[in-house]
Amino acid sequence: MLTRRRFKQTRTLNERLADEAARCREEARTLAPGRRRERLLRQVRQDETAMQIETWLRSPGLRAPT
Repeated sequence: MLTRRRFKQTRTLNERLADEAARCREEARTLAPGRRRERLLRQVRQDETAMQIETWLRSPGLRAPT
């Protein structure tokens, strides 16, 4: 039977997404306009959107009524 590997994340999702967005943005800055650059900029937008969604989901206004 196969066992799943489990990893304990040491940084929050927002931190990891912010780092990835910054890395992609810096790499895109060094490239000439083209497909690779557009892919990186799209990834930056997706990371930023994911950060906003994650923040929204963790906001106290969305707690279930008790």
